[in-house]
Amino acid sequence: MSNSYRVAILGATGAVGTELLELLDRRNFPLADLKLLASPRSAGKTLPFKGENLPIEAVGDRSFDQVDIVLASAGGSTSKAWADKIVNAGAVMIDNSSAFRMNPEVPLVVPEVNPEAAATHQGIIANPNCTTILMAVAVWPLHKIQPIKRIVVATYQSASGAGARAMEEVKTQTQAILNGENPVPEVFPYPLAFNLFPHNTPINEQGYCEEEMKMLNETRKIFGEPNLRVTATCIRVPVLRAHSEAINLEFAEPFPVAKAKSILADAPGVKLVEDWQANYFPMPIDATGQDDVLVGRIRQDISHPSGLELWLSGDQIRKGAALNAVQIAELLVEKSYISANSNELSAIS
Repeated sequence: MSNSYRVAILGATGAVGTELLELLDRRNFPLADLKLLASPRSAGKTLPFKGENLPIEAVGDRSFDQVDIVLASAGGSTSKAWADKIVNAGAVMIDNSSAFRMNPEVPLVVPEVNPEAAATHQGIIANPNCTTILMAVAVWPLHKIQPIKRIVVATYQSASGAGARAMEEVKTQTQAILNGENPVPEVFPYPLAFNLFPHNTPINEQGYCEEEMKMLNETRKIFGEPNLRVTATCIRVPVLRAHSEAINLEFAEPFPVAKAKSILADAPGVKLVEDWQANYFPMPIDATGQDDVLVGRIRQDISHPSGLELWLSGDQIRKGAALNAVQIAELLVEKSYISANSNELSAIS
């Protein structure tokens, strides 16, 4: 990465936006310029970066001139509103919203799984849903060795998936309950402190919510397996910023547990966490702030000879959102899918 690139963060003040800023610094992304963009109410404020205070600008029609990469994390409606401006300016948008994930012309990328898909971009690359990313990183290494026939997953999703305000709401509700007061829900439809409930996205006629269908459709697209059988139950739990998932995998033939552990121990983006004597396995408190997806409690499904069980925890803001986006940007740079200091995209071989 000897060249340098002009980057803009769209939605710089949100939970994912500030994490993007930290990661660009920590991973020494080759920056020629960094622009922080947000809504007009945030204009004039600053955010720290490499010992400086960078100003936040209100996003506008000329915001993407002289920009190579836009890391967008301001919601689907904002991404849709600015996508044409970004692409027409010659920049590549790495979008963290759901706006373009299932568009057949937009690659949906997890760098540990399908990095080659990034080469097909036409100015937009979609970052998958957080639960999908975490699961894909954990199960893809096994799928490569022995194709998975069916995935059954239950998620335990933290407040951070709904943003910084949701995280603060859980803290406020917790204090209210401890004080003997009634918790007041604003971001979520129900109190989350000392509680849990099925994910509050719209439910279809089959009884699956939008979050559960994202896991089905996005996993199929990322794996290039349009007929892969996936069923999910997504639950919101009173954890601040790391998701967990209980995953049951069905193969055509038995998959030895020892073999699965060996594969996952060497898999990129995965950290094997198992201490059976201490009953110690991945936990959100350990996954918070970590780049890797923590995977453990790998065991034979006693109800099915070709079934395998595993448990994971992963930081929703980090690998579930910001880190995956930065890794995609690094992929663009490393593979020369974008030109340095130029608004012309390089030819893609």
